[in-house]
Amino acid sequence: MATATPTQAFFPLSSSRHLSSPCTAGARSSSCNATTIPLCHVSRRRRQASLLRALPHGVSLPLIAASDHWGNWTVLLATAALGIWSEKNTRAGKALSGALVTVLLGLAASTAGLVAADAPAYRVVLDYLLPLAVPLLLFTADLRRVLRSTGALLLAFLLGSVATTIGTVVAFLLVPMRSLGNDNWKIAAALMSRHVGGAVNYVAVSEALQVSPSVLAAGLAADNVICALYFTTLFALAAKIPAETIQSIGQSHSHVQRDSEPATAAGDKLPVLLSATALVVSFAICKAGKYMTSLMGIQGGSLPCITAVVVSLATLFPSHIGKLAPSGEALAVILMQVFFAVVGANGSINNVINTTPGIFAFAFVQITVHLLLIMGAGKLLGFEDKLLLIASNANVGGPTTACGMATTKGWTSLMVPGILAGIFGIAIATFLGIAFGVFVLQHM
Repeated sequence: MATATPTQAFFPLSSSRHLSSPCTAGARSSSCNATTIPLCHVSRRRRQASLLRALPHGVSLPLIAASDHWGNWTVLLATAALGIWSEKNTRAGKALSGALVTVLLGLAASTAGLVAADAPAYRVVLDYLLPLAVPLLLFTADLRRVLRSTGALLLAFLLGSVATTIGTVVAFLLVPMRSLGNDNWKIAAALMSRHVGGAVNYVAVSEALQVSPSVLAAGLAADNVICALYFTTLFALAAKIPAETIQSIGQSHSHVQRDSEPATAAGDKLPVLLSATALVVSFAICKAGKYMTSLMGIQGGSLPCITAVVVSLATLFPSHIGKLAPSGEALAVILMQVFFAVVGANGSINNVINTTPGIFAFAFVQITVHLLLIMGAGKLLGFEDKLLLIASNANVGGPTTACGMATTKGWTSLMVPGILAGIFGIAIATFLGIAFGVFVLQHM
């Protein structure tokens, strides 16, 4: 019997089943079987039936047919752009994050009948644009530079990674999320990788373990709320820690300038040649990763192999690969936003609402245990409080938020190490999440 490809298992695209269905190959939950219609489909059809009655005669839903490629791509790119714009220009967007805004807009478009729940454009995003974004994000993942430059912060970051792992086990024992069926351990592994590395790791692990779209969207929504609470707590803990002296700032100023310049360049101006080169290199890395996946017979998608290839190249050829990072990161932001638009369009609002509370409770316990352990064990091991706070931030928030906190608090000597520790986390988190999920969480 033919087996589904990783992408088909992650987002079933056959005409007989919408992507929003929680039932993938193997029947994800007992509520969906061969003789019943998934509740998410019933609710979607009811909503669309009520909308259809309000439309002029002869107009059918979805308004943009699955075969309308120009229309679907317009909606996906517009949704991605609105997410980026909202994060930069609105309070709500900054609070929710551009990724979550894009997911919610995609959900709304699909639920209202603007776009179909499955379309060929979605397959293009999943098969090509998502893998392409991974190398573009990791051109700065020079592991030798991380080990050389981060010093004590790297040790604190590794302590935080262990704390996240222990927090994942404790949270899974207390909040097993059994209502998610076989997705419970998979989303736990994805959130673990998210809180060691970043959003790209959450997506990579979810794709590799074939998490259903609605659970993926619910996990993203729950995690954004938890992260907002976490950062509030983190800054409260840092409130009484003073800024560094002028001498410390002067010693690290040149390093900060060198590392902040690429980030600035990645903002709004894209060098044409470097952008084109970044795309070529990323495509070549994806080809190599796909070939390795096929050659070794690895199940669950090519993103782990693609990650391994780009990290290896960034470490072996840092000067050549690193100069592509500013252009690569800017392009990757756009591609990831388009992916989040697909996640929303594939999802079901009812499923997201019903599954979010359990994931929220799991993430809350996970992050609470992480923070308690890194601060408690870190003090016993003699680390400074500010070092532990930046390390924890690099774990949960990633390189950008770690650098932002160090800048805001005046801990300038920790800006560059915070960025590098966060990049290191992104480089390793996908492998940690998949391995821990398959070998530990699946059997708990």
